[in-house]
Order: sequence, then C-alpha cells, then structure tokens
Amino acid sequence: MSTQSQQPMNKREILERKKAESLVGGGEDRIKSQHSKGKLTARERLHFLLDEGSFNEVGAFVMHRSNDFGMEKQRFLGDGVVTGYGTINGRLVYVFSQDFTVFGGSLSETHAEKICKIMDLALKNGAPVIGLNDSGGARIQEGVVSLGGYADIFYRNTIASGVIPQLSAIMGPCAGGAVYSPAITDFIGMVENTSYMFVTGPNVVKTVTNEEVTSEQLGGASVHSSKSGVSHFSYANEIECLSGLKALLSYMPQNCEEKAPALNYQMADEKREVLKDIVPDNANQPYDMREVIDGIVDEGSFLEVHKNFAENIVVGFARLAGRSIGIIANNPAFLAGVLDVHSSTKGARFVRFCDAFNIPLLVLEDVPGFLPGTDQEWNAIITNGAKLLYAFSEATVPRVTVITRKAYGGAYDVMNSKHIGADMNFAWPGAEIAVMGAKGAAEIIFKKEITNAENPELAWKEKEAEYAEKFANPYRAAERGFIDEVIMPEQTRQKLISSFKMLENKVANLPKKKHGNIPL
Repeated sequence: MSTQSQQPMNKREILERKKAESLVGGGEDRIKSQHSKGKLTARERLHFLLDEGSFNEVGAFVMHRSNDFGMEKQRFLGDGVVTGYGTINGRLVYVFSQDFTVFGGSLSETHAEKICKIMDLALKNGAPVIGLNDSGGARIQEGVVSLGGYADIFYRNTIASGVIPQLSAIMGPCAGGAVYSPAITDFIGMVENTSYMFVTGPNVVKTVTNEEVTSEQLGGASVHSSKSGVSHFSYANEIECLSGLKALLSYMPQNCEEKAPALNYQMADEKREVLKDIVPDNANQPYDMREVIDGIVDEGSFLEVHKNFAENIVVGFARLAGRSIGIIANNPAFLAGVLDVHSSTKGARFVRFCDAFNIPLLVLEDVPGFLPGTDQEWNAIITNGAKLLYAFSEATVPRVTVITRKAYGGAYDVMNSKHIGADMNFAWPGAEIAVMGAKGAAEIIFKKEITNAENPELAWKEKEAEYAEKFANPYRAAERGFIDEVIMPEQTRQKLISSFKMLENKVANLPKKKHGNIPL
C-alpha cells in the first residue's frame, strides 16, 4: 500500500527537479554551459515567452525508444523538447522549445511525436503554434525513423498554413532538414551571433566547393535577414526575440475564422499636418516612406517585417484607430522604390499572410516601374513580379491604395490598382499616373517634332512639360473612376479610417476551385 502511494510522488519529484534543472542527470553543468554561450535554457525561454504561471506541459515523461549504439543507457525525460500550451497576453498558444543540452536537441521519433501532438491540438482548437528551435538536426542513432519524424512535422506545418498562425524562433543551430519546418511557417526570427540556419554546413561546403566559411557567415541572423530573406526578424538577444514574438502575435487573430483583436481607441482630430511636407516638390528627390507610414498610423504602432531585406519595399503591421492592418509601401529612399525580384516576393508573401488571416491591406504607392537590366530578367523578374500581382488579385480582405507620388507602367497595375480588385484608391494632388515618365514618353511620342525642331533640346523640354501636364497627374485616372478621390496629404488618416470602417464587413467569394497555381 505504502509502495503504491510513494511511486507517483517519486515521479512528481523527478518532474519538479527536471523543471528546475531543465533536464535529468548532470543538469547544472549543462545549464551552465548553455548560459556561457549567452543562451537561455528551453524552460527559461518558455518562462519569458508565456504569461506567468500559464504553461501546462504535455509529454513531460516521454523518453526515446532507441536501443542502438548504447542509447538504452542514455534516457532523459522529455527527450530534448519541452512541449505544451499556455497564454500570451491572455490568449491561448501552443509551444515547443527544443533543449540543446539533451543530445544537442536532436530530433528523434518521440521528439517529433511530441511536436506533432502539440500541432494537432493547435489545429483542432484554432490557436497559434510557436516553435523555439535549437537543434543539431536529426538524431543519427535512429536513422530513417528521425527523418520520418521531420516529414511528419513538415506535413502538419503545411496543413496548418493559412489556418492558424505559425511562428518560429531560431535560438541556436537549425541545420539540414530541420530548416524546412521554420521555412513553411509564417514568420521566422533569429538571434544574432548565437543562431544559424543552413541546409549544408561549413564542413560540407568546404568539401564540395573548397569554400571556407563560418556558420555565422553561411547562415547567421544578419545573412538571412538581409541577403537571403529567409528570416523576417533579427534580434540582439533571446529576450528581445521572445518579446518580438509576443508583439508580432498581438496583430494577428487566433485563426483564419477570426479577426485580429482591436484596441480601444478614442477618435479625435485625425488630421496629420506632418504629411503635408514629406514628399519633395522635386519628383526625382527621394524620401523615406516610413515617415508617411508613421504619419498615418496610430503612434508607435508600426511593426516592420523584413526590415533589412529588399528595402525598396516596406511591409509590416500597424494599427489604425486601434485596428490591425497590413502595410505594403514602395520606398523611394532605396532604389527609387522600384519593384524588383526580391521586393516582389517579399510583398507577395506578406499580402498572402494578411489575406489568410483577415487583416486589411493598406498600399502606399510611389513606384517608377520595374527595375530594368539583364540581372533582373535572368533572375525571372517576370515570374517574381507576377507573384505580387497574383497575391493582390487573389486577396479578398479590404484593400485600400494611396498613391503618394509616382505610379508608372505595369507597376501601377500591380500595386493594388482598382483594376485588380482594390476597394478604394486615393491619390495625393501631386501624384503622377502614366505609362512612363514624361521625359521618356515625350521622346517617343514627339520624336519627329523634336528631331526636326531648330532647338531639339528646348523642344524636348516643351513636349515633356506638355505630356506631364496632360497625363502625369491623378485627374485623368479620377475621371475614369480608377481613382476614387484626390485627397490632401493631411486628410489621409481620416480617409483611411473611414474607408476601413466602411469595408469591415466586406464579403468577396472567389470561384470554387481546389487552389490556384501561383507562379512560384
């Protein structure tokens, strides 16, 4: 009788000790090693991520089943991953946190099963999944079983895509097949100097290509946030990363059937005089579109995504009168705001996320066209530009565009024009909407007159001015109904609040189909 009553107590004691040490067996030394690298333990990460006292662990006593290569002598409760559920700002989330101090966080059959169980629960209950990745990859002692575990996770990532938000934080190594789960999720955050991602590591790269490169150079946070675009956010340390995940989640609904939570907002004078002087009088002078964004949205609410990648387009979340919106904006401060391969892909991905989760879209347009050149053509600017066009055309959420200055050529069509389903389109008085710039257009249209003139240079300038007056303004487009209203810059916030309020019950149904075939 006494033996039976003591057994559960022993398990509870073991569990409490494991929670305190992060693992069973030599825990203190391994935790010290983790901290010496500037990294938190798996449980510490969950402590800082979730509301205090809200975490409920699932699968705490799970251990691996392998008996090969002496693994039967090395069994740890939890098998290298802490899984469960809790709340962030009172909202339910499901989480898994890989523990690098147990077999390097390597993924085994049971490790994968724990993650899959959490993902299944998240999908059934319509709540986000957050993965804290810190793993050396597949557990080689288990062979194909561990590879199958990865595939089980990838499959669930794909099925859950567009149904529930999926966030990934790379808190350490993420190599080989392990990278594909975060890649399928909606957003990835990385920690500078302590995290990296790559399909093949530096040793393999050196063997195959004779190229010597460090893990940081190959797949560090700065590389993936600025060069490859794999990572959406780069953070200085793990605490900032976890805080960033919480902030990001605040702009999203729990699932695709809900709307993002709205904050209380008291309407006042919504005119913003600061917007009057941001766009320079000289059409060729750059300005930072972020200043326009800050002048439109609720103060301090803009959360930029992919800040250091494809900087000619700015995307991110913000609040307008307390409501969550997604922003896609050309940025004239970088490459004059042109659309190119990377900016098109960056914009398309963000548009599709917002559309999947009922987040209205605001487009701020100042685009001179697509970037010309062999580099762009050879790297499929046609296909990549079509991704952004497809994403906007497919989106059924409320969509509003404001043309702040230039809207030239095919880029005018792509950037959420009325022709591809935008609900409301506004333009500032100085907007230029035309097939191309006045100088180039005048050279083509009036080529004979300019060539035969006594002073070709003067004639060219005169014809350029004539074309600009006739076409490079918003009123021709407004006459056709392509622009709903020409508004003063300081009125923009008022108009947008009114428009999104009017559109909040919008319903748009696409033709019945299995799915479209976006030009990937």
